[in-house]
Amino acid sequence: MECISVFDMLKIGVGPSSSHTLGPWRAAERWIAELKEGGNFQKVEAVKIHVYGSLSLTGKGHATDLAILLGLSGADPEYVPIEDIQGIVDAIKTDCILNFNGEKSLDFNCEEGIVFHRDFLPFHANGLTFEATLSSGESISETYYSIGGGFVVKEELTHAKENLQTLKTFPFPTQKGTELLAYCHQEDKSISEIVLENERSLRSDEEIDRELQRVWNTMLECMYTGCHTEGNLPGGLNVRRRAFDTHQKLKGDIAYNSPQEWLEAIRKTEVKFRQILKWVSCFAIAVNEVNAALGRVVTAPTNGSAGVIPAVLMYYMVIENHDAGFDEIKRFLLVAGEIGSIFKKGATISAAMGGCQAEIGVSSAMAAGALTELLGGNPDQVLVAAEIAMEHHLGLTCDPIAGLVQVPCIERNSMGAIKAINAAELALETDPKNVKVPLDKVVNTMWETAKDMNSKYKETSEGGLAVGVNLSDC
Repeated sequence: MECISVFDMLKIGVGPSSSHTLGPWRAAERWIAELKEGGNFQKVEAVKIHVYGSLSLTGKGHATDLAILLGLSGADPEYVPIEDIQGIVDAIKTDCILNFNGEKSLDFNCEEGIVFHRDFLPFHANGLTFEATLSSGESISETYYSIGGGFVVKEELTHAKENLQTLKTFPFPTQKGTELLAYCHQEDKSISEIVLENERSLRSDEEIDRELQRVWNTMLECMYTGCHTEGNLPGGLNVRRRAFDTHQKLKGDIAYNSPQEWLEAIRKTEVKFRQILKWVSCFAIAVNEVNAALGRVVTAPTNGSAGVIPAVLMYYMVIENHDAGFDEIKRFLLVAGEIGSIFKKGATISAAMGGCQAEIGVSSAMAAGALTELLGGNPDQVLVAAEIAMEHHLGLTCDPIAGLVQVPCIERNSMGAIKAINAAELALETDPKNVKVPLDKVVNTMWETAKDMNSKYKETSEGGLAVGVNLSDC
């Protein structure tokens, strides 16, 4: 049974896409590591990258080419200063020199070195092949697949990877919602407590708390940055940032000097009923505007859906519980991560495979379940909330205009967050015995829907809004 950590589902990285940006970035890093393991790194004299399928069709808009360059340069998406990214890329393009992993210089022409192929590789819609010419004249290559959420696999190693994870079996291994509930009932524990026990099999309590705090800090800083940055987003659509204007209208004259002070100041503000959804939308949109501008976000479970979970968690802290602190943040993220892993195991979190239901739908389900536990729901109600949220995202297509994670992606995070809150409220008023559609059924249905969905609605920019909107009018 595949064991997926919360930190696999909630990764810190750079926007705009976990599958099209973070995945290729990590694939480049992995290829370099394998070259070194095989004793070939120092023998490399030239490199070439082939990008296929959805990675190719929307790659330029998703900054896939930039991510590959950054990964080959040795930059780490978790820690590279955001302000340094453009300089690194510009230097490669101008000088036609790649500082390979920061260790050796290679001649590299970006126009010729990264080749975009419109055809799809059979294993997954997001494929890319790294090719190296060695000093001996030999050419070697490796193919990787970015399967969503920053996860990267090789086709021939997929099952071996799962077998390796089985050796690190959690005390409460879970593939389905029914199994998770069985553990909760058997141990008389909440979902967050069960997930915490699993995480303790991988790392210490101190490391768990430190990393969860780092995830939350990244989310908070991302919301803060989005709410305090104005202007248009990059990419050519000239989409105006909206979080700044909305935030200015909502915040009034409160004073603060940091993201944490900002949070505390908002919590002390009297929020009128009609403003609640405006705040939630503001938080979600702020995150995804930062994501669209190649900022640092947390995949939750993807970059394109990164705004839902922080927006709903902020809703809880700003509206529902002004005394909430790290304990509540921790429980929320543990539950959200576990629900996301159930969707990844049973269906997909890749829009290139399942459409936007695999991103916004899953993130809404994650947030709904997590919020339900914090609001006092029992484990059964937590999964009811996750099911409700996904049920009303089934069939959602992925049709980004110009391949950019902007329209309709940014607004969809707002909608997903609001649906998550609604789903939690409905679940708390629901007797689980009366539920007609359990979570596992909706996971299966989502996967069947994904397989039936026309490929042009799966992050290819070949259907829907992507072709229905005239770019000259934008």
